[in-house]
Amino acid sequence: MSIHIDPLEKKWIIMSAVIILLSWLLILYYASVENIHPPSNVEVIDSARLHLPSGVGGGEFTEDKLGLRKEPDGTLVVTMVAARYGFYPQHIKVPINTPVKFRMASFDVLHGVLIPFSNMNTMIVPGYVSELTTRFTKLGDFPVICDEYCGLAHAYMYGMIKIVPKNEFKLTSEAH
Repeated sequence: MSIHIDPLEKKWIIMSAVIILLSWLLILYYASVENIHPPSNVEVIDSARLHLPSGVGGGEFTEDKLGLRKEPDGTLVVTMVAARYGFYPQHIKVPINTPVKFRMASFDVLHGVLIPFSNMNTMIVPGYVSELTTRFTKLGDFPVICDEYCGLAHAYMYGMIKIVPKNEFKLTSEAH
């Protein structure tokens, strides 16, 4: 007993196989030649302890440590917490054309962070620290938007980032 495959079906099977093969080749190309990989700095955190003092498990993400700080090597680091329904701190001021490292954690559910007119777009998964470094190239006030549905008041999740000229930027307690 021989199996008959219609010529049109055979063409579609071949086309599908070619598309899958091309997709795999494209992924391999970008991974090896362009060195583009998914984030791999997996850092685990206990989301239920974010608000607790350092000695009890909160550490870097306690309320008094949120905001912008300068590392000893000169790196600007923003530490943020996403929680229903806001980003904390809600207002951040950073200088233009300066690398800024963001370290973010979620207190409750999956959140997304999108800052328009920048390449800042990532997910904040509960139980993990999301880290990325970016550079802002446009001056002005930009909303920090949650682009992952996180509950009934998702549309009201609020945050704002102000990009200022380098000569107007001062790292003070007001920058937090």
